[in-house]
Amino acid sequence: MRICMVTTFFGAHSFGGDAAYVERLSGALARRGHEVHVAHCVDAFESVRGRHPLRPFEPPPGVTVHPLRSRFGILSPIATQATGRPYFKAEALRGLIDDLRTDVVHFHNISLVGGPAVLELGAHAIRLMTAHEHWLICPMHLLWKYDRRRCETPECVKCCLVGRRPPQVWRSTGLIDRSLRQLDALVFPSRHALEEHRRRGIGAPLVHLPYFLPDDWSGGIEDEDPPESARPYVAAAGRLVRMKGFQRLIPLMKYLPEVDLRIAGTGPFEGRLRALAAGLPNVRFEGLLGREELARLFHGARAVVVPSLFPETFGYVVLEAFAVRTPVIVDAEGGALFENAALSGGGLAYRSDAELLWSIRRLVHDDELRDELSHAGYSRRIQEWSEAAHLDRYFDLIATIRAGRASRGPHLPRLGELASGSLREPTTADG
Repeated sequence: MRICMVTTFFGAHSFGGDAAYVERLSGALARRGHEVHVAHCVDAFESVRGRHPLRPFEPPPGVTVHPLRSRFGILSPIATQATGRPYFKAEALRGLIDDLRTDVVHFHNISLVGGPAVLELGAHAIRLMTAHEHWLICPMHLLWKYDRRRCETPECVKCCLVGRRPPQVWRSTGLIDRSLRQLDALVFPSRHALEEHRRRGIGAPLVHLPYFLPDDWSGGIEDEDPPESARPYVAAAGRLVRMKGFQRLIPLMKYLPEVDLRIAGTGPFEGRLRALAAGLPNVRFEGLLGREELARLFHGARAVVVPSLFPETFGYVVLEAFAVRTPVIVDAEGGALFENAALSGGGLAYRSDAELLWSIRRLVHDDELRDELSHAGYSRRIQEWSEAAHLDRYFDLIATIRAGRASRGPHLPRLGELASGSLREPTTADG
């Protein structure tokens, strides 16, 4: 098959989870002989990167990358943000997506590369979209209100103004609903994210398909003994921004003088976090780590703490910790984090600072509990979160859509039960 991925950030021009998934899925498909193309917006990355470095990147073998640049520079993503349409990148996208050789168009983070109107392209192909964030229901992407708390009731215009972003008038025109009707399936990496979108009125065939890690992601270090460390430590990783919650974790380390905290990542909130850590010799910033370095950091940790304050749609850090047999500690209100970490049996959840401290102490000092959680998390990684399981479900979804088109027309009104319940039949409310 010829498969085209469309996303805002990718490769060297990226920040985190959505780009990591696109890279991993593209590589897995190419290894199985498929022709994969990835289109992404360089102008969008440059418009928001700040001091974020370009990360080292080589496209997976068999993957052709199409970095989109406009002679108008950052005006291109600004135009898309304001209109909900590809605008300056429409011609380049149309040439790639509308190519009749393309069998599947898989949209990802389309916020600044084409907006919802880009979903109208590729009518001849199967069209999927994975919702890596809450952008379809939140102009700020994260359901993080006023940059202070989780969003429970929308006040989008006010929230945009507080966040210094121009309100997106097109959101009130029905453009999102009309564009989503072009999709054959709208895919979510967690049930929590799927149900949140359903609750807020998203009408499309909704499908649950969890993330995965490539089989060789950890390089086999999970089967090695963890490296010797003079002191036990817990790890944390992610882009250093306010909503990731590191500012809640760092001050607590003064109550754990026998344990180190090692934080991987960089971002605009780093200066504030370093100031919080001043005077705490047991807090270390590791910087931006590559895959092997991150895997080794997690493998040696007693636990990986994921203190996100907003509702994550999956939390790739959880899966990366499980891959090296390390349990996790997550905020019970962290959306999919609770679903993927605590309910999976691979970690502990907390609702207060006291419970967070208690959870860290337990996993530092209780070997039996740590081994139990590690085994549960790793079992999930090599089963339902494995590369093979993910691609089986991915191809099952495509086959179901093809069968539906053959018997019922160009779009998918119903999805059968596939992959042990991961793909479900939409209800009438789904559209």
